[in-house]
Amino acid sequence: MSEDLDRLSARWNYPTSVRFGVGRIAELARACTGLGMSRPLLVTDPGLAALPMVGDAVAANESAGLPTAVFSDVKGNPVKRNVDDGLAVLRDGGHDGVIAFGGGSALDAGKTIALMAGQTGSLWDYADVDGKWKRIDAGAMAPVVAVPTTSGTGSEVGRAAVIIDEATHTKRILYHPRMMPGTVIADPALVTGLPPPITAATGMDALAHCLEAYSAPQYHPMADGIALEGMRLVKEWLPVAVLDGADLTARAHMMAAATMGATAFQKGLGAIHALSHPVGAVYDTHHGLTNAVFMPYVLAFNRDAIAGRMERLARYLNLPDPSFQGVMDWVLALRAELDIPHTARELGVEEDRLDELSEMAARDPTGVDNPVPVGAAELKRIYEAAFEGRVG
Repeated sequence: MSEDLDRLSARWNYPTSVRFGVGRIAELARACTGLGMSRPLLVTDPGLAALPMVGDAVAANESAGLPTAVFSDVKGNPVKRNVDDGLAVLRDGGHDGVIAFGGGSALDAGKTIALMAGQTGSLWDYADVDGKWKRIDAGAMAPVVAVPTTSGTGSEVGRAAVIIDEATHTKRILYHPRMMPGTVIADPALVTGLPPPITAATGMDALAHCLEAYSAPQYHPMADGIALEGMRLVKEWLPVAVLDGADLTARAHMMAAATMGATAFQKGLGAIHALSHPVGAVYDTHHGLTNAVFMPYVLAFNRDAIAGRMERLARYLNLPDPSFQGVMDWVLALRAELDIPHTARELGVEEDRLDELSEMAARDPTGVDNPVPVGAAELKRIYEAAFEGRVG
C-alpha cells in the first residue's frame, strides 16, 4: 500500500490564457498591452516574415499605437546565434516584450530571447542541466505573447525551448516556469497556408507528444485524459487537414491537439524524442517528421510496459483491434497515408554514426521518462531497427 501511495505523489501545472478561434489574431495588440508591452519585438522566421500575415499583424499593432519591430533571422532548428542576435535587437531597440510568431522554431527562439532579456550571463549558463535553470532571474524576463502558425510543437503553452549548441551539434533545453507565454493567440486561419507535407509532419509531432505523455509512467491522470483526446483529434482530423488545408474545422481541431500535446507532456516524453533530438541536430531534419519516423520502433521497444495502456487507447480511438497491435497498425497506416518515410535511412541518417547518435540520445533528458529504461545500448538497438525498417 505504501508503495502505491508513493507512486501517487506528483506535481502538476497547467497552461496559460489561450484566445482560441478564427479571427482572434485581431486581439494581438490588446494581448500585448495586457501584458504591459508598449514596444514589442515580433520574432518569426524568414519565410513568415515575407508573408502578409506578419505585415498585417505589425500594421494592426502600429494602428493601435503599439510600435512593433520584426526579427526573423531564425533557422528551422534554431541555434544559439539566432538567440544572441535577437537578444541584441531586443536590447538595442528598447523592446519590452516579445511576440513569438510562427512554428516551433520561432516560438522557441522568441521565448528564449524573452528569457534572456535581462539576464547577465550567457545562454548556456542557464541550460536545463544540473539545476542551472534556477540561476535565471525570473523578474528580468520579458513577457511573451505566442502566436502559433503550425499545429505540432505546442511550444505556445510550453515552459521550455530547444536550441542547438552549434559547437557540439546537440539540442539543448532551456527551461523556466516563467517561460510559459502570458497569452496565446491560437487562430486556425493562420495555419491554412501550410503545405500538406508540413501539415502532416507537424501533426505527427502533436501525436508524438500525446502518445509519449500517455505512455510515460508517472501519475498524472489529467495529462492522460488530455493526451487521449488529443490523439482522437489527430486520428479524426489530421488526414482531413492534409487533404484540404483550407478546412478551418480540421485546422481548429489540429491546433487544439497541438496545444493539448504540449500540455500533456509536462508528464514526460520518452525515447521518441531522445532519438529524434540528435538526428535533428546533426542532420537538420524536421522535428515532427523525425518523431514520426521513430514512433513505431519506440512503440515496439516499449511494448511490454505499455500494452495495457495501448489497449485503453485503442478502445478510446474505436480501432477495430482493441490491442497494442491495433495501435501499432493504426500508426503505421497513418504514416503511410501521410507519406512519412519508414526508415531513419530515408532521413539521411548514416549507419556509421549510430554509436555517436546513441551516446547523444542517452544524454538527452527526454529519455528519462521512457516507460522502459534506456541507455546508449538500448537506444542504439532502436536506431538500428529504424535504420533497417524492422518494426517488432
